[in-house]
Amino acid sequence: MTTHPDRLPALRAQLSATNLDGFIVPLTDEHMSEYVGGYAQRLAWLTGFEGSAGSAAVLMQRAAIFTDGRYTIQVREQVSGTDWDFVGVPEHSVAGWLADHAPQGARIGYDPWLHTRASIVDLHAALGRVDITLVAVDANPIDAIWHDRPAPSAAELTVQPDTLAGVSSAAKRAEVADWLARERADALVVPALESIAWLFNVRGRDVARTPVALSYAIVHADGTADLFVAPDKVGAAVREHLGNAVRLCDRHAFADALRGFAGRTVAIDPSLAVAAIFDGVEAGGGTTIARRDPTIVAKACKNPVEIAGHRAASLRDGAAVTRFLCWIADAGPRGGQTELSAAAQLLALREEGGMLRDLSFDTISATGPNGALPHYHVTGESNRAIEPGQLYLIDSGGQYDDGTTDLTRVVPIGAPTPEMRDRYTRVLQGHIALATAVFPHGTTGGQLDALARGPLWQAGLDYAHGTGHGVGSFLSVHEGPARIAKPSYPGGGPSEPLRAGMILSNEPAYYKAGAFGIRIENLLLVVARAVPEGEAEMLAFETLTLAPLDRNLIDAALLTERETAWVDDYHAWVQGALSPLLPDHDRAWLATRCAPLAG
Repeated sequence: MTTHPDRLPALRAQLSATNLDGFIVPLTDEHMSEYVGGYAQRLAWLTGFEGSAGSAAVLMQRAAIFTDGRYTIQVREQVSGTDWDFVGVPEHSVAGWLADHAPQGARIGYDPWLHTRASIVDLHAALGRVDITLVAVDANPIDAIWHDRPAPSAAELTVQPDTLAGVSSAAKRAEVADWLARERADALVVPALESIAWLFNVRGRDVARTPVALSYAIVHADGTADLFVAPDKVGAAVREHLGNAVRLCDRHAFADALRGFAGRTVAIDPSLAVAAIFDGVEAGGGTTIARRDPTIVAKACKNPVEIAGHRAASLRDGAAVTRFLCWIADAGPRGGQTELSAAAQLLALREEGGMLRDLSFDTISATGPNGALPHYHVTGESNRAIEPGQLYLIDSGGQYDDGTTDLTRVVPIGAPTPEMRDRYTRVLQGHIALATAVFPHGTTGGQLDALARGPLWQAGLDYAHGTGHGVGSFLSVHEGPARIAKPSYPGGGPSEPLRAGMILSNEPAYYKAGAFGIRIENLLLVVARAVPEGEAEMLAFETLTLAPLDRNLIDAALLTERETAWVDDYHAWVQGALSPLLPDHDRAWLATRCAPLAG
């Protein structure tokens, strides 16, 4: 339990001093980021919850923390049930809980730099019906009591050269200018850190696991831009790279700059921009129009240079992961290893290549019952020994200059049970069904999701998370706008059409609570495909990830001939591509793991 019991009373005292009866605490930053810097970890500081999605509501006599089904167990392990109500979403909402528990006439504060305008409109409507007033605060009350709050990162920006980006920043800004002309707008506000990094071909080190820099941007109709970033973070190389068409401004000047559009029209993406951005433009006499940021789809559809870079990163990463799988297959049954030591071993093997910039997310190294927690994060307290009879799950990825990787493999420690083999094989069948799908243009991730679940559904089984997320190009490991998921999945995005050039994960799973977890994850590239005798061009997936599956977990009797052929073809490709990169011992081990299933 990581809850600090003195912090909730301190917040309540601060709220009372500012004439508020409650406050809403989201898990995000002023850029609506999924992963945030230490300075913005207000929810974790207040509650002890360390998951990647959630929110809280605090009243004078009661408080609640809101998480989805991925964190049902984790939130109860990290947050005090004495001080906090545990509320599940999307079944329940912050607005509904406040309407039920806040006193009539209550004033509930919120930070307009941490909420979208749409969410505030919805809160206003829901709470106004029960005579509760929503109040925008000028300063976040948590910051007033968080005395050792970390400062934002001071790391300098770096250039992502055109040889890796594939398209110059000037060309990307020119495309935005053409888009503004079509939309009859004078400027576009770009608050999302990944979009700024992509648009200006820069990277940063301000957020762990995601190579972005704390900044804002405004792109104008003439193709010039204002980049708001701390001056000390921009060195001579980045200044030369950006050129005269990009004006550098202090990040703290952004709020005032929003008020400088009197009589002009500014496009803002309502899903990415906080309410304060809309409020600032309108307060200065500007007109806002809600439009999707045009960089979102352009960034997701990788160009040929980015695709080539990802292939190179996948090859390099696959060699490190294969060496790790060889190591754990031997070291695991012998004993003496833990979830932490295994994660450290994989990191060391990745670092041996000399090109790793960072992990792409905190490694999920989970054995036995911890593997049944989809978003498990190993700590010193939770660390389990890897022992015979367990399934060990490793979900990990790397950040390289030329690509971002993410894959999951499962290893039996000793002989697996028939149940383990059955469940693994069904997950594999779903994985193959999605990997081999052929579908028309306009197909969404939500329409494909059932392919991966079908073999599990036939046995009365399922998993409570999405099947696939987008992946960036040396950017975020979770990239929108497309996902492969049920329409009700809280991550959103399953209604977005898939397009050629997008990279998405393929990760069906099965979890047996208290026992084990199974997930098989590769990354897929969406490609155009002509179908013989077909009437129209179709789309399909090309698998990018290289790492062997575990033959000991595959029940070949359950596979069709087509599925068996897919496994054998995949393994032949893996062996041929990785063998030249491996030491003799690992190469020999890989050959045994990639032998045909019928052999």
